[in-house]
Amino acid sequence: MARALLNAVRDGDRGPTLRIYRPSPTVAFGARDRFLDGFRPAIEAARSHGFTPALRTLGGRAAAYHPGSIVIDHIEPTREFLTQTQDRFVRFGEMYAAALRDIGIDARMGEIPGEYCPGEHSVNVGGEIKAIGTAQRVVGGAWLFSSSIIVEDPDPIRAVLTDVQAALGLVWEPRTGGAISELHPDVTADAVEEALLAAYAREYELVPGTLTPTDAEAARGFVDAHLL
Repeated sequence: MARALLNAVRDGDRGPTLRIYRPSPTVAFGARDRFLDGFRPAIEAARSHGFTPALRTLGGRAAAYHPGSIVIDHIEPTREFLTQTQDRFVRFGEMYAAALRDIGIDARMGEIPGEYCPGEHSVNVGGEIKAIGTAQRVVGGAWLFSSSIIVEDPDPIRAVLTDVQAALGLVWEPRTGGAISELHPDVTADAVEEALLAAYAREYELVPGTLTPTDAEAARGFVDAHLL
């Protein structure tokens, strides 16, 4: 769906689009993961935990999310191709961290040692747990900035990542693969979503929208590219 929306924005069929949703249990593998000897065992490890394995076209390594998580897809048209990509990582990383701090979460932007799917613009909680991973895709005429936020129910995330990372032969620190609620037990995905929408509303005019049958049909055209 994200790729379908990106193309719709690129082609002028949609304006700038913000989609926030709760995903089904998924392990999204990065393109580089395909070339590791343990890729097939990692796929089976994801399935054994009840997570659907999928291949994403964004950068990074394997990441996991589930209904206790929030995914944000922010898409805008652009006349520039590969400029401002770094600025977006910094801008949105800081924006999301500030939104979490607004509801009392000790959120900081920056990679923590041993984190899964490492990135210098990740957002962590208390310097211990990776809370938000970000990635982007740029095509001629539009960009997609996608972020996953692990809010609740840390145990399935840590369990599936432990077996997937082991199969891939990737070294990591399992304590980084939890959820915000481990350090802030009262936080909920609903509260985080409200904080994110409030942060966006300070910078953008938000207009409710819907997905259409045309969007669904366009999305189906990308399914084969992501199925594992």
